[in-house]
Amino acid sequence: MNAVIPGLDPAGYRPHELHSAERRWPQTNCYVDLLIEVMHATGHDPVAALGFTLAQDFEGDQFTFFKFPIADLQRLAGLDIQELAIFDRLETHVATQIDLGRLPLVEVDAFYLPDTRGITYRAAHSKTTIGINEVDPRTQRMVYFHNDGVFALGGEDYEGIFGGADLASAGSLPLFPYAEFVKFGVTQPPEDMARAAATLLSHHLSRRPKHNPLRSYAAAFGRHVEMLVHRPPEYFHIYSFNTLRQLGANFELLGSHLEWLGKNRREDFEQAAKAAGDIAEGAKVMQFKLARAMARGRFDGMEATLEPMASAYDVIINVLDARMATLAEAA
Repeated sequence: MNAVIPGLDPAGYRPHELHSAERRWPQTNCYVDLLIEVMHATGHDPVAALGFTLAQDFEGDQFTFFKFPIADLQRLAGLDIQELAIFDRLETHVATQIDLGRLPLVEVDAFYLPDTRGITYRAAHSKTTIGINEVDPRTQRMVYFHNDGVFALGGEDYEGIFGGADLASAGSLPLFPYAEFVKFGVTQPPEDMARAAATLLSHHLSRRPKHNPLRSYAAAFGRHVEMLVHRPPEYFHIYSFNTLRQLGANFELLGSHLEWLGKNRREDFEQAAKAAGDIAEGAKVMQFKLARAMARGRFDGMEATLEPMASAYDVIINVLDARMATLAEAA
């Protein structure tokens, strides 16, 4: 069985420290978590590529579902991500790409992923993205990246992921999943990684939201409450994942990036890194409050949690504006 990244053992795999259980948000979203581990497994430091988190915005109904920009991955880790067109059996396309040394990224149903046991495995249907490192059609075994680790599945789960419809006639064609593939070593990562990361951070600073996203969220939160009050308590998980978890996880990653950049560039990003951590912590606190509010059906006082987070965001922007201007003058 060919492997894109040789030597990965699901039983002994150790995730990157960004997925440490001691962090406020040990998991972020399936796409970012997966690529953190892919970079980790191929010898690249994912922390260097996290400057893009600075550009997260509030999109009116959710916070940006943040993803690594392809251009950043190409520059910092030599990774190129392309869409994989599916027009035959998914299993066939996946095997073809693996044989070429490319990692297929496929949107699948978490119902068939045993690593989600106790959450969605054989209990609920939910789309998520995995990176398939090995596949063996003969033994029906698959080794894959998902969230913060590397796992294996087979048997009925393999059939659930790859079980195809009859492709003999157009009328029986299934709705194919969205898929991509990662090509490795497309560009040579820069020798001065910290300098390249600082340049990218400056770029993402220039495309930051026009308005403070925390204040935009606070302005919309009343409308959200009007919707939440009519929802069952279990709706909390869906809502918080797309709002508070994306917000908190994003800014915890930004804080880690600023700490790394400050250490490697010997620049003072400490105040901005702390402010990013304050947002991550504030989002976690608000998530707990929201869970209680959903259970009680009362949401009074929730907006007050947002203002300190909005002020922390202002600190981040002010510090980075000043530091980046100084770096530009020095260059």
